[in-house]
Amino acid sequence: MFLDTLLARNPGLADTAAGLHRSGAIPPDTYVMDLDAVEANARLLAAEAERLGLTLWFVVKQFGRNPELIKAVARHIPRFAAIDPPEARVLHAAGAEAGNLGHLVQIPHRQLPELLTWRPEAVTVFDLANARAVSEAARALGFVQDVLIRLEGAPGAVYPGQEGGVPLDSLDAFAADAERLDGIRIAGVTAFPCVLCDPGTGAPQATANFELALKARELLAARGHTGLKLSAPSATSVASLPLLAAMGATHGEPGHALTGTTPLHAVDPGQPEIPAYVYVTEVAHTLADGRPAVYGGGFYPRAGIKEALLPRTGTRAAVLDAPAENIDYYRLLAAPGAAVRAGDTALLAFRTQIFVTRSNVAVVAGLSTGSPRLIGLYDALGRPQQEVTAR
Repeated sequence: MFLDTLLARNPGLADTAAGLHRSGAIPPDTYVMDLDAVEANARLLAAEAERLGLTLWFVVKQFGRNPELIKAVARHIPRFAAIDPPEARVLHAAGAEAGNLGHLVQIPHRQLPELLTWRPEAVTVFDLANARAVSEAARALGFVQDVLIRLEGAPGAVYPGQEGGVPLDSLDAFAADAERLDGIRIAGVTAFPCVLCDPGTGAPQATANFELALKARELLAARGHTGLKLSAPSATSVASLPLLAAMGATHGEPGHALTGTTPLHAVDPGQPEIPAYVYVTEVAHTLADGRPAVYGGGFYPRAGIKEALLPRTGTRAAVLDAPAENIDYYRLLAAPGAAVRAGDTALLAFRTQIFVTRSNVAVVAGLSTGSPRLIGLYDALGRPQQEVTAR
């Protein structure tokens, strides 16, 4: 999906990743992350958001909750949107500030006292039971917590496994109940996804959920609530920030833009964000009909993978489809025109969510100055795998 863009915009990352694998510094099933590019992308996003009067909360699930990358992003975008408590803890431990908690996954009630002590800017609630729990926890801690109301998505505009939220036609009654809870203050609304990229052009477009959030904010304003936030997550990038501002959002939540891997980046290499990761694996064996099998572990059903690059020969081979319901022990490539050997490096660039893989994450610094060095090897949840001597 992103191989052409990666090779056009950040060929040094591909060369460095292949070299690290050939030397044995990193194993197969490793995402190699360009720390300099991630920080440069965060700087670009922060500057454009400031120009437009928007606030950003950054998201890290897609690059494996990695502490080195979190620190780099937080230098420019201080606050995060965490999808769940384990992610929130990694972000907090790395020094980032809590922006929006409960972003996609509601905070388990027994974990609220711990997370609320960080004084998040907002907590998203999907229903009255969760609003009550936040209120009780905040009251016990001696303060009032701002909450965002998550809206139930429009029909056909919600991903399976992400259902939930307050229906727009029930919002007035919900607000009346929430207003009686003395541990929370209604601070705004959110929905997901609010922006998606056009499948053909990659252009960011508002979804029906964005319109629902706008109507919800109007309803809450009519009830007397002021200073209301509207966070419009998904596909937040330099290209989509003007859309958010024009439609009246106050917050965006960049994730894949930090690594230059939104769907728009796949079709438009001219986007300002730099591609910042490449997936490294190797040929495990070759089938009798000549198709190479590469080690898996890091493939993602919505990846949009097309090709793999085999650097030893410079050959590119099509990546064959695999059923999403199967474990990716291996992934097959089409038989390439050149000879393939077991152990050959394979490079791929595709959309991922590293936190749901069993992959390694290697962080490389210095690529922007021509002096790349491996500074850490981590698992998919951001835990160090080994001490790394600068190379």
